[in-house]
Amino acid sequence: MKINILNKNYWKTIPFLGLMVVSMLFTACENNESVGGGEIIISKVYLEDVNSSVQDREVTFARLGQLLRIEGSGFTGLKKVYINGLSTYFNPVYISKNSMLISVSGETPIVEATEDVRNTIRFVNDNHEALISFEIRSSAPTITNISNTLPLPGETVTVYGTGLTEVRKVTFPGNIEVTTGITDGDEGKSFTVVVPNGVSPDGGSLFIECSNGGAYSPAYFNFKKGLLLNFDGTGSHGFWGASTSMIQDVDLESASIGAENVSQGKYVAHRPARITSFAAATNRDSEVWTGGGDWRALLTSYIPATTPLGEVALQFDIYVPTAWKNSGFLKVCLINNFNGGEWAGGVYNYVPWLVDGKVVPFQTAGWTTVTIPLNKFYRFADADYTFEDVLAFREAATYSNFGLFFENSDIKLKDVTGVDSDIEFPSATTSVNVYTDNWRIVSLKTPTFSDFPE
Repeated sequence: MKINILNKNYWKTIPFLGLMVVSMLFTACENNESVGGGEIIISKVYLEDVNSSVQDREVTFARLGQLLRIEGSGFTGLKKVYINGLSTYFNPVYISKNSMLISVSGETPIVEATEDVRNTIRFVNDNHEALISFEIRSSAPTITNISNTLPLPGETVTVYGTGLTEVRKVTFPGNIEVTTGITDGDEGKSFTVVVPNGVSPDGGSLFIECSNGGAYSPAYFNFKKGLLLNFDGTGSHGFWGASTSMIQDVDLESASIGAENVSQGKYVAHRPARITSFAAATNRDSEVWTGGGDWRALLTSYIPATTPLGEVALQFDIYVPTAWKNSGFLKVCLINNFNGGEWAGGVYNYVPWLVDGKVVPFQTAGWTTVTIPLNKFYRFADADYTFEDVLAFREAATYSNFGLFFENSDIKLKDVTGVDSDIEFPSATTSVNVYTDNWRIVSLKTPTFSDFPE
């Protein structure tokens, strides 16, 4: 049989051609993988926190706004990342083959996320996807205000802030734990709690535990050591002369007033019963003073003189049983060196019925706490002062009495907000009742809570 040499050579080429085709296919796949992305493998997730002693920590959950470092392989060619179903931005500059950085967006749904995507992160390129289970929590809760920071045991206080959902425990100063009598407010913005017996008179922070984690309040709850004057023996009520404006001992009142948070012994009525009303366009209508007082000796053991002034505040409790609006304000004076009408110097004018430039009637059901950081006082509002600056200012004064005026003059909006405006609020005759008590200096320093104790 004649063998066709050409045919024989043809059949010899088949395996070689097959290898070429397979090789070309593999090359095409490799090119597609490099262009569209290869298999994505996630091995670990780290929390990046420059404020922590552990700045790169492996975690199983993260909160809104936190920065994550994802470790694994196949990140080259990554097109999309979905956190709880939300397409989340990432910067390609911070992607390598084996690592990437991504922040959990504040818009990431939590309870709104559907069950199939909740607590997941999905990574997508043109060729592959990878899905991991990873818990996403809301932002850490915060406490911004407490309705009354010097209440009586058994009274109810409201705690305001963010993320305050399903509060299960409140720890009061003195390590007094409360797990009952806690009622959640609206959308995590507040909750109420009944004050227990035994809260430390040294004061401090409230610590709360809720579904979003833990949070501290500023260290001002029940801080009785900061009392300047309570009209019941702590501090000295100073008065002199016989002027109509000067509030004397006999002008103090003691009848029980207020609901839920009631009066505590004696208190001052800034329109004493002997005065029917305050005329319009008048200043220094009433005045009540401490009898001097050495703040350095009283306070610096608890609030160091080096404390930034934004972390120190005046607090007093106030009761206004009927709507206060349109006219009148309290002038808080760091020293006794003012004639009334000032919007500058060592004073602060408290106008609670002006909110965001609009008149909002101010009224309280019971006694509530007013907090005024000392860097709001006009003399100390334009630089980074410390508590030492206030102490030195008082010590240099001829009369170091601390006090409050009730004033009833016209108000320019620009004086209240510091923003240029032609709006004015003309004064009118007023007979409003405004009561205060428990004047005190407190710390606004707030302990830091971490999900990962150091």
